[in-house]
Amino acid sequence: MDRDINISVRVWRQKCPKAKGFFETHRLNNISGSTSFLEMLDILNEQLIREGKEPVAFDNDCREGICGMCSLYINGRPHGPDNLITTCQLHMRHFEDGSTITVEPWRSAAFPVIRDLMVDRYAFDKIMQAGGYISVNTGGGPDANAIPISKIDADEAMDAASCIGCGACVAACKNGSAMLFVSAKVSQLALLPQGRVEAKARAKAMIAKMDELGFGNCTNTRACELECPKGVSISHIARLNREFLKAKLGD
Repeated sequence: MDRDINISVRVWRQKCPKAKGFFETHRLNNISGSTSFLEMLDILNEQLIREGKEPVAFDNDCREGICGMCSLYINGRPHGPDNLITTCQLHMRHFEDGSTITVEPWRSAAFPVIRDLMVDRYAFDKIMQAGGYISVNTGGGPDANAIPISKIDADEAMDAASCIGCGACVAACKNGSAMLFVSAKVSQLALLPQGRVEAKARAKAMIAKMDELGFGNCTNTRACELECPKGVSISHIARLNREFLKAKLGD
């Protein structure tokens, strides 16, 4: 049975992108261990509203670990102290009674703060627009077995496609690199015959857009892989480098 805990929440407050941010500490009592982290923030906001104060702004949507919107830096780790989960899947049983929990937004030049814990991750959308697509003929869908694909390639493509674009890899990287995200999106297409049509243009265009948007370089510290809530492997970065090299040599 989960115990109730009393905690202090040290949360980042920032009214707008250009405003100076600061930490604000609030006390919460009798929080059940089965409460999710986002539910705890809901409780905090209800308390702030009762006190006539501004609630804390934070992103969330599915609350099922699928959308990646709930991205937060918790006690110095993206998505908190547990592994292979998103913030919405984190529960208060992972925190000690009487502890202080520090909650921050993603820290990256490419993800500017909008308000409080919300950041602008539109940079990922721009990278996808640059090359994360395939050419298809519209009409009736082909049979599933019309193009034979090996199980190894299919499984690896699905593993890469599990990336939810939350940005934890960028937040965890000391360089603010988006290489794990970009490589996962390239792999899920490069491994399949349908994705080979734009293969050369895709690798060059997505890397160029990533650099243009201010993401840092990859130095293979593997922090991205460690903090990814879906366990996406850095082996995809090696594939991205190969795809990029082939594209450059093919010019």
